[in-house]
Amino acid sequence: MGLLSEGSPLSWEETKKWANHVKTNGIEQFINLYKRLKDRQGDSLKWGDEVEYLIVKFDHENKRATVSLRANEMLPILREPENQDPASAKSLWRPEYGAYMVEGTPGCPYGALPVHLNIVEANMKLRRKEAQMLLPPNEMVLSVANFPRLGCPGFTFPEYNPDTSEKGVSMSRFFPDEAIFPGHPRFATLTRNIRSRRGSKIDIQIPVFVDKNTPRPFVEAGVPEQKEDMIYLDAMGFGMGCCCLQVTFQASSIAEALKLYDNLTPLCPIMLALTAATPFYRGYISDVDCRWNIIAASVDCRRPEERSVIRKSRYDSVDTYLSEENSEYNDIPLIYEEPHYQSLITEGGIDKSLAKHIAHLFIRDPVSLFSEKINQDNKKDSDHFENIQSTNWQTMRFKPPPPESSIGWRVEFRPCEVQLTDFENAAVVCFVVLLTRVVLTYNLHFMIPISKVDENMKNAQKRNAIATEKFWFRNDLQNKTASYSLMTVNEIINGKEGFPGLITLIQNYLNSMDVDADTQCTLQQYLCLISRRAKGDVMTAAKWMREFVTSHPKYSQDSVITEEINYDLLQRIATLSENHSSTLLGNIDPNRSKTQDNVPEILTR
Repeated sequence: MGLLSEGSPLSWEETKKWANHVKTNGIEQFINLYKRLKDRQGDSLKWGDEVEYLIVKFDHENKRATVSLRANEMLPILREPENQDPASAKSLWRPEYGAYMVEGTPGCPYGALPVHLNIVEANMKLRRKEAQMLLPPNEMVLSVANFPRLGCPGFTFPEYNPDTSEKGVSMSRFFPDEAIFPGHPRFATLTRNIRSRRGSKIDIQIPVFVDKNTPRPFVEAGVPEQKEDMIYLDAMGFGMGCCCLQVTFQASSIAEALKLYDNLTPLCPIMLALTAATPFYRGYISDVDCRWNIIAASVDCRRPEERSVIRKSRYDSVDTYLSEENSEYNDIPLIYEEPHYQSLITEGGIDKSLAKHIAHLFIRDPVSLFSEKINQDNKKDSDHFENIQSTNWQTMRFKPPPPESSIGWRVEFRPCEVQLTDFENAAVVCFVVLLTRVVLTYNLHFMIPISKVDENMKNAQKRNAIATEKFWFRNDLQNKTASYSLMTVNEIINGKEGFPGLITLIQNYLNSMDVDADTQCTLQQYLCLISRRAKGDVMTAAKWMREFVTSHPKYSQDSVITEEINYDLLQRIATLSENHSSTLLGNIDPNRSKTQDNVPEILTR
């Protein structure tokens, strides 16, 4: 979720008085960091994943499932090992936006050895077990991207009613304020201040999936804001209350971090389509498969007059490559604060492309400020910079080293949707990690015009995009001036005539490495999953969930996910999570070689 400063939160009326102060000092803090650390070299590869989970309560007697608002009571217990001995903690736990969500990461970063890729899934299983142990028998920790009936009457336990009055945090007609994590003021403050700065409630309109008996036009009584044939959502919680899967890498230097950032940027839409897992909203089947645009709209603080000038919400795909050598691909005019840009150039000696990126981030106002953090020492602190940086939620994040820290320059890969099982989440994470090694080892170039990346992002979220859409991608990854063309996800991942495919590049890399047999077997399983999903042999979570709902005996072909359908779906997902080796891998003999085609049978055709 970003920076979690402690203190007394300020309202938007108070915060906006300090907006220029925060931004001016934030720029100075970045300049000081850059000057001090720009020549830092030799940091080893360290990386880690972040998995966000929902806490779901099952009422078996009435066949109902709700989100359980117990994150605030679980987190202190989950964090006890870290508080007692940070060096020995096997997992780290953090709050997330929802009072029904927790975020888990490895206790310490993984390193550069191939064997570290072989322990990712085990650590994910451990995290799930640690959280599950704190729950009663009728509650489950699930890695589901979105609770299908989020916002429906009675979707929380305990049950609360939304507060549409001026006293309400989000003023939502569907999402109660009690569903926002109460243990840190950042979450409610962001919710209230984004709404206040915007000048109106959040307005999200998602196309409904039109089935045989879906009313036409699709409209709901008592929801005047809803557009025809759209699912209407009106709160930050509908976006930030979704779960994701992210990976952060430490680079050896700032130059390597910039290279990774630029090369991973065109891969964001591809991985979004590959991990699509969010087809349901507020009890309806939507006509999209991903949460990205929904989150973007959920934190869109732009005022009406700003929306024609500032193209995107503060949560969206990146707008620029960062390396000067890739500036030719920045074909969309970038809006940035000119005084900040000039300071970064003249005072900081920062290259133009990176300076424009930072100055572009700082077109946004702070939307969460604590009174204790207003006055800072810009030579030692970085909270003002992080205030703006951490509330620009983009597909990639370039992260400078924290002050007085052993941590180096980092890059965060942010587009992936969380998967239903630890096996899938581990496969996605390891695939992305291996791609970074391939890029650096073979000096590859994935860059295409940033406008084409934007186009890809839009297409990646369409229903069944992995099978039906084509994406702009480079034809030659070794030639910096190579052309690009439209390819399917299958062609990008598995190759076609004249293009080897990402799997082949990774296989070549692994063949050149000294990889032990057990790790090699594990990685082949993961690559097999990625390959078969790209081919369409293994369904995305979005497609699998759609087919589960639309084939349910109680489904009325009206786009509605009833309480019973929701219960049965989440029960099935809970079974996948619990019985990974027997059910998910298709009752495979545990003594069978890992190199065989051990792909989750439940997700295959």
